[in-house]
Amino acid sequence: MKRRTVLFSVLVLGFAGTAFLPPVRSAVDETYQQIALVVDVLQHIREQYVEDVDQKKLIYGAAAGMARTLDPFSQFMEPDDHKEMKTETQGQFGGLGIRIAVRDGWLTVITPMPETPAYRLGILPGDKIVKIEGDVTQGLAVEDAVQRLRGKPGTKVSITIMREGDKEPRDFTITREIIKILSVRSALLEGNIGYVKLNEFIETSQTDMRKALKELKEKGMASLVLDLRNDPGGLLTSAVDVTKLFVGDSKIVVYTQGRAQPRQDFFADSHAPFSDIPMAVLVNGGSASASEIVTGALQDHKRAVIIGSETFGKGSVQSVIPLDDGSALRLTVAKYYTPNGRSIHRDEKTKVGGITPDIVIPVSKETESKLYIQGDEIYSKDKAPQSVVKEADRVKDEVLERATQILKAEAVFQGMKK
Repeated sequence: MKRRTVLFSVLVLGFAGTAFLPPVRSAVDETYQQIALVVDVLQHIREQYVEDVDQKKLIYGAAAGMARTLDPFSQFMEPDDHKEMKTETQGQFGGLGIRIAVRDGWLTVITPMPETPAYRLGILPGDKIVKIEGDVTQGLAVEDAVQRLRGKPGTKVSITIMREGDKEPRDFTITREIIKILSVRSALLEGNIGYVKLNEFIETSQTDMRKALKELKEKGMASLVLDLRNDPGGLLTSAVDVTKLFVGDSKIVVYTQGRAQPRQDFFADSHAPFSDIPMAVLVNGGSASASEIVTGALQDHKRAVIIGSETFGKGSVQSVIPLDDGSALRLTVAKYYTPNGRSIHRDEKTKVGGITPDIVIPVSKETESKLYIQGDEIYSKDKAPQSVVKEADRVKDEVLERATQILKAEAVFQGMKK
């Protein structure tokens, strides 16, 4: 009993003198009882489990379990995971090249990143990873899956994918590589239409975007297609900075608000360097988080026409709280709202959320797969397409075609006005 009392005292010490005051005594008592249950479980495991157990492993497991009950995006990160997460936002890490989340209890691909092993093999947004190395993944936490999928470059990992519309799962064996995030790619299309593909919002995205737009402007760009399809998002600050390139007049870009977080507004600058260029934004189910912030702001301010299919609906704010031993808690603390007050985050019960395009063009998974693999050729017409799709099976990019048609029509209309 003495040992239990000591453990109990350690766990509740922080609550006793600060967080709770006498008026909420009943809540304090209930919290003590609940923490006592955790202490009891810990004690029984330490004293009676068939083998010796590392106490730190037990504590980490308890912390991870608590975070896992909240939502698919809250996560306890052990020190190595925390270090790896910081590396990702700076633009380089090791792995397969996929972003994943939990949807309907299964690990689901948000998007594969261009020029990565997963991308080259044709893995798509929405694919469910049902097995890793033969082990069923239902109920597996994202952090545990990431731990299993990543490894030393050059080593291999096998995964089994179930794709919407398929009757049988697909098996892949993927060789891990150092993943370098290529944030921005660009090209000048017919009709002096600039094309910029933003793959992910990292620290350098705004700088890379500004450079690409400047080069396209020098080549004669008269209008712009911003392709955010399969962009899983990234840094909030990067999303705001990218939006500032197109929206000025100190307009609101996005705001966040949570139960314990007061509303925080993020504004554009007084002047936007590319505020006058006609724009179309392309999105799909793989467009998430930061890409939805940009899309929502441009749509609410009527700055661009949005074309494609409904976005992913990842509109929650995670705050990373560093802990003393190098671990960290990534905790959902607020949600994103567009300038007009629309919540971006998809409600798992009602399935309502995400950004609905102005012009909705459904694209089948089969077509999306081929488009994804064909995609590289847009950047270099002088080289053979980097595609494994046979000529007879090639498909048109209807979403991009509609965007270019609209921008060409706008150019004709503006010419008539002059």
